[in-house]
Amino acid sequence: MSMILAANANAQGSHVGEWRHPDAWDKPAANISNAVRLAQIAEAGKMDLLFIADGNGVRNMDKPDLFAATSPSDRPGVFEPVTLLSALAMVTKHIGLVATTTTTYDEPFHVARRFASLDHISGGRAGWNLVTTSHAYDALNFSHAEHVARETRYERANEFADIVKGLWDSWADDAFPQDKASGHFLEPAKVQKIAHAGKHFQVSGPLNAPRPPQGHPVIFSAGQSEAGRDLAARHSDCLFAIEATLPAAQTLYADYKNRVVTHGRAPDDLKILAGVTIFIGETEQAADDLAGALDDLVPPAVGVDYLSKMTGLNMKEHPVDGPMPGWPEGHHGPTGIADAIVQVAQDENLTVRETYKRILPQMAGNMFKGNPIQVADVMEEWYRGKGCDGFMIAAPVVPTGMERFTRLVVPELQRRGLFRQDYEGSTLRENLGLKRPVRQVRD
Repeated sequence: MSMILAANANAQGSHVGEWRHPDAWDKPAANISNAVRLAQIAEAGKMDLLFIADGNGVRNMDKPDLFAATSPSDRPGVFEPVTLLSALAMVTKHIGLVATTTTTYDEPFHVARRFASLDHISGGRAGWNLVTTSHAYDALNFSHAEHVARETRYERANEFADIVKGLWDSWADDAFPQDKASGHFLEPAKVQKIAHAGKHFQVSGPLNAPRPPQGHPVIFSAGQSEAGRDLAARHSDCLFAIEATLPAAQTLYADYKNRVVTHGRAPDDLKILAGVTIFIGETEQAADDLAGALDDLVPPAVGVDYLSKMTGLNMKEHPVDGPMPGWPEGHHGPTGIADAIVQVAQDENLTVRETYKRILPQMAGNMFKGNPIQVADVMEEWYRGKGCDGFMIAAPVVPTGMERFTRLVVPELQRRGLFRQDYEGSTLRENLGLKRPVRQVRD
């Protein structure tokens, strides 16, 4: 099994200043032509999948400098992702199409139907990134006076995933003969209701869509809290992980593989993708110059607002050249990324300015930077060293960053025998080396 490579399809890149760079796309908001071009670049590079993150609200209106400049993860002017991926399915043939949908402010039947439809439209290339909503203000868009509590969000997510998988098993694979001679459009004996009555949901079923080509679209997740890890071990086929060092990634990798076994699954049933922003140039100096140019496009006020967003702390209360504050006693950040930012700042005694400059190039995740040989060396070390099964690649400038990665790094990985020469399978599951789920028949 070769290294898995996924393309993060954020049209604004992975850096707060990216959209201002001369090489970046003009007018990236809700631009279908840009989305098509990015998908085709990734597919030409034989990448496994295109990933679209999503949220359910306009964010950071309380941070005017950042709001005007737009953080890459805010997405104030984007397409609904499954709608977009359905369009991209028509202009691609092989690459997987993966989108985020929340379990906190959606319904299992809707999600099961959307991704079953995408799987049929794409010929078996759909994936669902299962998340719980961390942004509290999203609740106000869904008739909630306040955000759902964390424990309840994960409890609901587990029940939600069980229902979605059950709905995908509503019909047998051969339930729709559509035989004109016999007059049988479907076989009544080959459908089942889910008849779910739980704490958070009551769903009868069956789903009004044939069983997806993959059996189940591939399920992704990204949680690194205790609850998030358990959710992934139970339900996910792939995991997006963020760790700053290889030893930390190796520890996380081993933990997830062990957790999968406790849920009756094989370790290889869960593929772990390390999130990384890659600054690539023909030379090391060219990569350094790109990083410096992007940092220069971000005013300090925007950097402070971005750091506030990523940590949940009001960084304007602290001198920009003073020490980065830690968490109050017994407190943790709103996300695993927030905890990682504060931990790195404390370990390295960074100032507020140094901290926001550290996270600007990589959205608080990991970063590989250099020429093709240098980047491939680090990727090989992580992959062979069991820090991951592959990578979620974010480009600092779109589309040129992704084009350089597929042109410069992918051939080097292929030369080393780490990555495919061509797509092996016809579905996303096949290309990821994942088994097709057996339909679970209910009594």
